[in-house]
Amino acid sequence: MRLDPTPEHFAALFDPAGVVVAGASTHPGKFGFVALHNILAAGYEGKVFATNRDGAEVLGVTTLRSIDELPHGEADLLFVCTPAAANVELLRGAAARGVRAAFVASAGYGEAGDEGRQAQDELVALAAELDMLLVGPNGQGVVSTPSKLCAQIVAPYPPAGRIGIVSQSGNFVSSFQNLACASGVGVSRALSAGNAAAVGIPDVLRYFADDPATEVALVYVEGVPDGRGFYEALRSVTPRLPVVVVKGGTTEGGSAAAASHTGSLASDARVFDGMCAQAGAVRAQTIEEAFDVAAAFATMALPSGPNVAVMTTAGGWGVVTADAISRSGLDLLALPDVLRAALDEKLPPRWSRNNPIDLAGGETKDTIPEVLELLVGHQSVDALVLLGMGIQSNQGRMEREGPFYPEWGLERICAFHDRQDRRYTETATSLASEFSKPVAVATELATADPSNAAVQGVRDNGGYCFPSAQRAVVALDHMWRYARWRQRRA
Repeated sequence: MRLDPTPEHFAALFDPAGVVVAGASTHPGKFGFVALHNILAAGYEGKVFATNRDGAEVLGVTTLRSIDELPHGEADLLFVCTPAAANVELLRGAAARGVRAAFVASAGYGEAGDEGRQAQDELVALAAELDMLLVGPNGQGVVSTPSKLCAQIVAPYPPAGRIGIVSQSGNFVSSFQNLACASGVGVSRALSAGNAAAVGIPDVLRYFADDPATEVALVYVEGVPDGRGFYEALRSVTPRLPVVVVKGGTTEGGSAAAASHTGSLASDARVFDGMCAQAGAVRAQTIEEAFDVAAAFATMALPSGPNVAVMTTAGGWGVVTADAISRSGLDLLALPDVLRAALDEKLPPRWSRNNPIDLAGGETKDTIPEVLELLVGHQSVDALVLLGMGIQSNQGRMEREGPFYPEWGLERICAFHDRQDRRYTETATSLASEFSKPVAVATELATADPSNAAVQGVRDNGGYCFPSAQRAVVALDHMWRYARWRQRRA
């Protein structure tokens, strides 16, 4: 028997009024210590309790010797760090005190052979009997930025945002959250499903689809024990919410690793890819690609068509971007005569006079904002890739770090470059919002120097700065495929 989760169950998990950590430890290397630390350190504003057999004080929290000492109705969520053998009685006691959801970090269940699978089945049946949402076991944790909740055994705590994460691997929850911290594109909810014994990825996707805090779902999956159920969940969610899926266990070696990791039986990769395509889900090939696409969905409007303009301050970047577009399902826009004539009035004669729009180093301080407005506002442009931002402030960084700064006018020119580069990317993100079109700013400085003024201009205005033009084009291609799928479905 398995519980059919309700919105109230998920509210107890993601927005609890109180949390109790079972198995809190005074040893900073133990899961019970780390989980309690992360809940407190992230600023969770609900009530926090913890159990410890000795009643020791942990991180300023006076612990309970038993779950039976928990005040009734004061905690909705139980975070379980106790050994598997203790968890049946623990859940019974917690339910008696009004707990509605349990996250089980304990291992030794379905991933540990026949005996573990039997113990896991018993725990699932018990949770259903108790009307308690059971997540895990063998999971890493749960994060909910609207509630400032970071109940997990591995950091980090991401910035608040619109990406909902659910993963069969806790480590990839961490990976996605690390990328969120680095890029500034934040997370609404994040859940490590672990063995997904009672609550699976389809359950969480349905919750995300109805969650006002979540605009895109980001999924890592290894095994799909119920292919039809997974497909039906995707098909019901994707018309309302983009779902980006990355799958492990697509090779013989990966499948064996998946079985030992979460007890999952991997599915045939071609069948899985076909299922995602039919259901309208985005199938990403790597963790980086998955986050790129989720960040794009979270920060940019969907393209209404395939026509892409490329604007660059130097030719080489435009050439490789044109190659990437040609390999995708997008189209490199053939510039309409009226748009070319308008650009002629803004640019020097040596500009490329074609797409990619190579400014050829001839821009003045106002050229880039003016050309951006022409391109983003033109009806023939469905999306724009903006390249070459940040190179002047990158030179300024070298000058600041050199032996001649601040004399020789360097202080003034460095500040000017920073202002301009920031202005350019702020203009790009503002126009994208005004015209409801995707504008992808791409530069290696997103990773090489995240403090660069152009990168910060994107980030501080709620955008995502792509680390390369290739990655930007891949993300736009996925967005267009999804948009077209929705158009056809409608």
